[in-house]
Amino acid sequence: MRPAERRQAILEVLCQRRHQTVQNLASEFGVSMRTVGYDVEALSLSYPIETVCGRYGGGVKLADWYHPRKSILSQEQQTVLTQLLDKADESQRRVLLEMLTAFGSPVARTRAATLSLNQ
Repeated sequence: MRPAERRQAILEVLCQRRHQTVQNLASEFGVSMRTVGYDVEALSLSYPIETVCGRYGGGVKLADWYHPRKSILSQEQQTVLTQLLDKADESQRRVLLEMLTAFGSPVARTRAATLSLNQ
């Protein structure tokens, strides 16, 4: 994977997870922590990426206000998708959770993550 591709992938991971440790990113992309540091530094020139120090809760974080997708679901759409979860079969439930995670508000993403853990 080239640096530009890896940086784009790191940004996508941060958009989905909002927060990740440097060690986890290095492991996921098969590079050193120093390389992830360089990538984060390069990304932070164009995107609102923050680094947070600390053993617990430290790492790389995307600013809470930043949502790169313009097609974020409205509150009504999120409510309907959440209500459909109860009536969906397993494969439909997986797709609905992916939609809520990818396009929902931070609250909807948290709820979708909680629901996916309870499956």
